[in-house]
Amino acid sequence: MIAHLRGKLIYKQPGQAIVEAGGVGYDVAISVPTFTALPAVGVETALHIHTQVSDDQIALYGFLQSDEKRLFERLITVSAVGPKLAIKILSGLDPERAVQAIRGQDHAQLTRIPGVGKKLAERLVVELKDKLDDFAVAPVHAGPKGAAVDDVLSALVNLGYQRPAAEKAIEQALAKDEGLAADFDGLFRGALKVIR
Repeated sequence: MIAHLRGKLIYKQPGQAIVEAGGVGYDVAISVPTFTALPAVGVETALHIHTQVSDDQIALYGFLQSDEKRLFERLITVSAVGPKLAIKILSGLDPERAVQAIRGQDHAQLTRIPGVGKKLAERLVVELKDKLDDFAVAPVHAGPKGAAVDDVLSALVNLGYQRPAAEKAIEQALAKDEGLAADFDGLFRGALKVIR
């Protein structure tokens, strides 16, 4: 089984990377956080690999961080979570936030991920909450809260902005004017000014 891959990155797009090693191009499925952290095409990179063998194919799933690979491997132990859905989950929440959401039984956070409904969120929590003790997680960041904040974050993510960038933009807009926390339109415009 392939567990690690080092070589020249010859192609990348959200969800996919091709790494050439020993004259062979390996097609690897990747999460959005791994995609954004990859170097430029033509540069050497190394990925932690999970090899999935099924009746009709051998698929490679690659991660820059070993913690992301470990969490992926825990996610696919949950019934109804296959490798593709696990990649989607890791694309919707970075490993630390995913662990926090599962440990904290935060179904709302989990159901924001496309493909994760209420029942699956509950199953993730029930099956994994006691199996993530080896993941170091920083204390929950008491960031800005409120309906307007959540709605603006959701709107920015739906527009295609990365969640961490959207959160930072909201925090910066609120730092300039805390009164925006209850004003969707004002906060949305303020965050857009910062994020562009």
